[in-house]
Amino acid sequence: MYYIDRQQIEDRIRFIPYIINACERLERDWNETNPLHFLAQERALHLAIETVTDVGSLLIDGFLMRDASSYEDIISILIVEKVFPIDMGPTLLALVKLRKPLVQDYMNFERNKLHPLIHQLPSLMKAWEIAVLLFIEKELT
Repeated sequence: MYYIDRQQIEDRIRFIPYIINACERLERDWNETNPLHFLAQERALHLAIETVTDVGSLLIDGFLMRDASSYEDIISILIVEKVFPIDMGPTLLALVKLRKPLVQDYMNFERNKLHPLIHQLPSLMKAWEIAVLLFIEKELT
């Protein structure tokens, strides 16, 4: 029997609309000289990463999948376990690879341009949410 902390997963998934809204507003209002836009972009990317990896870790733990050795490995495990369609894998990996530059090397992060993932995140996060919920439903029935 699996123990899935659905409450934690649902709490994180309920945050996705905020990330989507931020990305859409950044894309619409981007100003390459506005430091608030730089910081908002970085936070939106960071929260998307944390949402994906937090939920991924909860799925890995709850469904007794192989232990992850890194943030990228979380995505790799979820690909192997078919949590989401394989075509989402490269974009999710690209997203997760931004964690180190955003968290550890933030002084050198390229901030004067809108990051390409900002445009992709709204549809990616929505599709990822649906895939996760379908995976949970399928595995628990």
